[in-house]
Amino acid sequence: MGFAELLGNERLKENLRMSVGRGRVSHFYLISGPAGSGKHTLARLLAAAILCQQGEKPCLSCPACRKVLAGTHPDYITVDDPEHKRVAVKIVREARADMYVKPNESDRKVYLFPQEMGTEGQNALLKILEEPPEYGVAILLTDNPESILPTVRSRCTPLRLSALPETVLRQALQREFPQADEESVLAAMQRSGGYLGQAKALLADGAKVSPQTQGFAESFANRDTLGLLQVLVPMEKWKRDQAIPEFQAWQQLLQNAIACQSGQKTASTLARQLSGARSSKELMQAVAVLQKITEYAQGNVSVAAICGYLQWALR
Repeated sequence: MGFAELLGNERLKENLRMSVGRGRVSHFYLISGPAGSGKHTLARLLAAAILCQQGEKPCLSCPACRKVLAGTHPDYITVDDPEHKRVAVKIVREARADMYVKPNESDRKVYLFPQEMGTEGQNALLKILEEPPEYGVAILLTDNPESILPTVRSRCTPLRLSALPETVLRQALQREFPQADEESVLAAMQRSGGYLGQAKALLADGAKVSPQTQGFAESFANRDTLGLLQVLVPMEKWKRDQAIPEFQAWQQLLQNAIACQSGQKTASTLARQLSGARSSKELMQAVAVLQKITEYAQGNVSVAAICGYLQWALR
């Protein structure tokens, strides 16, 4: 078990396994890596290891580990501010004060900071990092370690996540998306830069499209004017906030088709279908049309009028 839930990053996992197993726990960990690299997974496993009640840490089966994994452990606290892009300094200060309250069930108390903090928030956190209680542990997540103040970084144990080896990434994707074709898997691997979360998102986006997007792609690829009409007429009754994301999805699909024609791989079978059925000029003209009608919709032109225009412009 242990840290095996996090794929790849073998050296990092072994170092953590040894240090935590010997009771050498840092007061501050900085986990960094691009979106989809496994930062949240590593943070959860590290917190479980620190609070684990068994010999091999994390065992992922003792009561403490199960509570951490379920997000219910009273000594594993997430400090975030869902209503704002950055955590308000007030919330950081409250967490700082709470850290001086002794743990409820464990020998340690772990605080997860998954969200960006401004300079003021980081300086508030710095005060606890300079003189933390012996049981206090902070885990900070970031996409970009350079955004963290040098004074904060200097007090951390850095844990930088790496891209996965190609064989590991391929096996993980084939296991989770058994219906995906080989080209889609390869495209997701290539465009993700080797990070599982990003690759999974690409495959999920490629596999999950609305009936309207499916109908649009097929009718536009086949130059089926009647088929396009059957897609657009029911949409005339849609509200703008419902129609705009759909039109944007069509534009993105066409842009993926253009990229496919230039040699880039795409996880979308619809984009590949379009790239083979329409010329680059036709695809670019359609992208321009969709960009224009999105601006129209945002400018209060009715959806019905826009759908009528598309029936003519995309024929």
